[in-house]
Amino acid sequence: MNVLFEEIWRNLVLLVETLFKLLFQVGVLGIHFVLWIVFAAVCLWAINWYKARHALVQGAWAPAVLLIFVIALVWSRITPGACPYCGLPNFWWQLGYVSMLAAFGMFLGWLQTVLHWTPRDINLDPPAHGHGHGHGHH
Repeated sequence: MNVLFEEIWRNLVLLVETLFKLLFQVGVLGIHFVLWIVFAAVCLWAINWYKARHALVQGAWAPAVLLIFVIALVWSRITPGACPYCGLPNFWWQLGYVSMLAAFGMFLGWLQTVLHWTPRDINLDPPAHGHGHGHGHH
């Protein structure tokens, strides 16, 4: 009977150790991908893709594509060299990465419209000046 309790105790300790290792590894993974997570959160809950889609259709796609090229070009000058993972030459892997990020954002925009997660509009206009603000004029 005592041997059974010792085995259960060892298994429980092993389970707790494994749980802490798993939480640590998930945390490290989350820190590694924190920019992707923040980007996904912004795309899903801060951008009104219904309005953005209409702007892109009306011609805003051209500056967006130009911005993708400029970001990849600047990144290729800051960090020259082939891709450390796939061996693609300089600029091309940066262009692929930035294009993948833009495509991920567009996918999240599509997901936002499918799931009806459109954020509320925030009125940044100052309140109109005029009467009706609570005190009388003499």
